[in-house]
Amino acid sequence: MSGDSPDPPAEKLDKIQPQTAPPPPTPPMAASTPAPTNGTTKQPPKQSFLSKMLFKLIPCVAPSSRAHPVEPLDPVPSEKAAVPASDPPPTLAPASTTPVPDVEPVVIPKPEETPAPPPVLPVEELMAPPTPVSLLSPAETEGVTSGAVQPPGSTGESVLHHPHPAKRDSVVPTNDGDDRESDTSYTDDEDMDDVNVDDAQDEEDRLIMNGGAGIPIGPDGVPKPLLPPISPQHVGRKCLVLDLDETLVHSSFKSIQQADYVVPVEIEFNWHNVYVIKRPGVDNFLKKMGEIYEVVVFTASLSKYADPVLDKLDIHQVVTHRLFRESCYNHKGNYVKDLSQLGRPIGDTIIIDNSPASYIFHPNNSVPVSSWFNDPHDTELTDLVPFLTDLAVVDDVRGVLDGAR
Repeated sequence: MSGDSPDPPAEKLDKIQPQTAPPPPTPPMAASTPAPTNGTTKQPPKQSFLSKMLFKLIPCVAPSSRAHPVEPLDPVPSEKAAVPASDPPPTLAPASTTPVPDVEPVVIPKPEETPAPPPVLPVEELMAPPTPVSLLSPAETEGVTSGAVQPPGSTGESVLHHPHPAKRDSVVPTNDGDDRESDTSYTDDEDMDDVNVDDAQDEEDRLIMNGGAGIPIGPDGVPKPLLPPISPQHVGRKCLVLDLDETLVHSSFKSIQQADYVVPVEIEFNWHNVYVIKRPGVDNFLKKMGEIYEVVVFTASLSKYADPVLDKLDIHQVVTHRLFRESCYNHKGNYVKDLSQLGRPIGDTIIIDNSPASYIFHPNNSVPVSSWFNDPHDTELTDLVPFLTDLAVVDDVRGVLDGAR
């Protein structure tokens, strides 16, 4: 084509950077009308801008002598042609490929009414909750320590065991169909209970009158007292029988910070700690009594607990004999310490115990003391020293202790 400039070289076309957006199409042009021939050479139609761009963007098509000239294609008229060329559309940024999450409308909750705070208590009214402590069940610990601990003045009835519970009023149906309580109806079993109670009372009276059951007789017919013959160093001394729990010490399976001893005890194949605190004045009391008496500790506790406690308590080595639960006389569920079975003259025997049920057979041989748990100002053991010193030289302790009641 003689009227147009030659095509640019391929290397120049490579440097042409493509536009971000093609220019808007030109308005459609009317079909070219061939000029009248006046004997001159016919000129080819003028190429449109779109045709020129097509040739520039496709340089790979090499010119060929066999190729016929490409006629420019008239652009398809569209609605965009009505837009004037002088007002190009705004350039749009490329769309992002990241999906935009749907944004839910923000709902502002209505403020709720705040409840009024609880009233602040004064400091003196605040109480800290107790520290949880893992305690053993009574079924596990029952029978380890003394089971005869009762307050002074007790009638001797067992707290845990009631061989003859109180009778319950029976309910007898009446003729009119209504059930009402009757306090005059007794069954044959209740009559038998009355007989058993009377027999037990007679047995208790007999034991008290006789001063206990007496020295046990062995299978060979030989008496078997609880204590061996008195040692030469104690000949001429009276026998002082001491209780352990709540008389000399207090023990607990609950942790005690000021405990004097911690004794491990095996209960049903498990080991548990027993915390022991000493009664004030017990060390000096044992030392003084060991100088003038034959001292015997007689406890209703088991030996697996009482033995290690006495090992720590008897620092002056004054306790000559130790008796445990198996040596007690079981009377109405109580562990009675029958002094008549010791093998010592009953007029020379004294028992100190906090439980009246323990010496029910020998009340005239007893020196009652109060149950001690943790009072640091207790002085009973110290106060007993001068009295027991004088009692050690009397002929029969029963005359003094019976008159002191």
